[in-house]
Amino acid sequence: MDLDAVMKKFDRESNTRVWEGTPKIIVNSILALFSLFCIYVTFFATWPQEIVLSSFMGSIVFAGYLLYPIKKGAQKVNYMPWYDIILMVIGSGSFFYYTFDAMTIITQGRNFLPHQIVIGIIGILCLFELCRRCVGLPILIVATAFIIYAIGWGLTNPDIIRRIETLFSQLFYSTTAGILSTPINTCSKFIAIFIIFGAFLERTGIADFFIKISNSVVGGFSGGPAKVAVVASAMEGMVSGSSVANTVGSGSVTIPLMKKTGYKPEFAAAAEASASTGGQIMPPIMGAAAFLMAENIGIPYSNIVVRAILPAVLYFLGVFIAVHLEAKKEGLRGLTKEELPRLKPLLKQTYLLLPLIILIYLVGTGRNSIAFAAAIAIIATIVVGLFNKENRITPMRVFEALAAGGQGMITVAVACGVAGIIAGTITMTGLANIIINGIVALAGNQVIIALFLTMLCCIVLGMGVPTTANYCIMAATCAPILIKMGVPDIAAHFFVFYFGIVADLTPPVALAAYAGAAIAQANPMKTAFTATKLAIGAFIVPYVFALNPAMLFVDTGVFEVILICITSVVGIFGVSASLQGFFLHRMAWYERIISAVGGLLLIYPGITTDIIGLALVGAIAIIQLATKKKSILA
Repeated sequence: MDLDAVMKKFDRESNTRVWEGTPKIIVNSILALFSLFCIYVTFFATWPQEIVLSSFMGSIVFAGYLLYPIKKGAQKVNYMPWYDIILMVIGSGSFFYYTFDAMTIITQGRNFLPHQIVIGIIGILCLFELCRRCVGLPILIVATAFIIYAIGWGLTNPDIIRRIETLFSQLFYSTTAGILSTPINTCSKFIAIFIIFGAFLERTGIADFFIKISNSVVGGFSGGPAKVAVVASAMEGMVSGSSVANTVGSGSVTIPLMKKTGYKPEFAAAAEASASTGGQIMPPIMGAAAFLMAENIGIPYSNIVVRAILPAVLYFLGVFIAVHLEAKKEGLRGLTKEELPRLKPLLKQTYLLLPLIILIYLVGTGRNSIAFAAAIAIIATIVVGLFNKENRITPMRVFEALAAGGQGMITVAVACGVAGIIAGTITMTGLANIIINGIVALAGNQVIIALFLTMLCCIVLGMGVPTTANYCIMAATCAPILIKMGVPDIAAHFFVFYFGIVADLTPPVALAAYAGAAIAQANPMKTAFTATKLAIGAFIVPYVFALNPAMLFVDTGVFEVILICITSVVGIFGVSASLQGFFLHRMAWYERIISAVGGLLLIYPGITTDIIGLALVGAIAIIQLATKKKSILA
């Protein structure tokens, strides 16, 4: 299987130009310098925000056109057409113009000159074209629709020329509503440094270590390879926030093993895809949108991490239980003793986890900034890499990590920039209030209806828009609706965050599932539906913490947290058993219904629901145990 081909088919970020030899060294040097620039700006520069953000975006546009061609397909080696060179120069030049003339622009207020408006429009158009290449067309359609609305109806000035000038000057030059607003600010301050950290971790071979240690611990149990996929993806999720990259990376090892032990191709691909997608909700790093959430709500990122723990554990536990029950139902074996890696040698490599442990400690204490914690973790990664004989850190590996970090920022930053344009038009036109009032009226003050409508918006938008941009748009439009209807701020933002992520699994556009299907040589649509079933926890848990935020540790005590953990685990088991049709043995249709109802009641926090749910799931356990004994005696 050509894994690069799979990545290029399902992940736009992987469709880059082919640079070899000296040109490759030059391009990687530019990307590495960009990473160093981000580190310098984060920790040492005292420049005004306008200079920091415009220079960051100018560098992103320059590097983006160096890497991403005008269309997919075979690329000539070491070739960049003249029109891409022009777009690269004028696109990055527009932002760098702002950088070098920032003080003049800041002091002139809103009195923009005609040439400044033209430069802003050119910068936005070049950013849009780069977005089409590396992120996709759907988000551009959304952004264009909002811009047309703002020019045609959203702005009250009767002079259309003045409306255009006002709109584009705000979108390009403002640091509060437009390209250089909160998403890009967060990207340059926090997300960039964590992307660099992830690139350094990859060079230590930690992903391979996660797969080997998971194999050693759970690979020998029934359906072991599928359980390896879940455990390894949960651990990899602490490092990488990309659903497709996680699926292809660990799936290249786990999917063939699952097929070898008897799993159907669709199930093998779905298990890997659903586990890999959960990486974006797994602390401590999570997806890039989690950093934006902390900024939007105005709370420390460490607070976000703590509140994400229980929902993330429930998600992965649900997938783990589902693959276990499937293995039992089909009578699948685990890996043989000869196929399992030895645990003792692996335990000697646990020092590879030291950077993550340091990161978790620093984030947990909250004494220093998140960026500082990531920087210390990068240093720890380099030190740890010096002791790793298999993947020893060398100057060349440091250079490669910096270059990979620079490349990894491009798509995230471009998506954040375009999302800032969308959020900016919503703010400038007051469209958010119109949407909020409309949905509140449609929901009729019924929170559950508002939650359902918000879920649909997130999933539909997420089918064509990256998670980060999806969250930015939903945080500006739908999260305020839920907050207005009484859902706590953090629960509302977690709700839209979760449903933006599960779009990677939800048909008809389920990129993570399709990437897994390509590796497994399975039916893509069947894989997507199976993955949705396995990840059912991601569709249930957000409703629970939105209706009762105790699951996010909001206004709750230690006893309540322990009770929620126990009942939620039993509840997830009940729901998973219902969907798989297997408990201790195959379940009758009425047993599946009772198990599902009992499981849902247990997941929803509350003494009454817990008692009823426990009674229902317990009844099914007794029935299953009794019928199993009868079948044995017979």
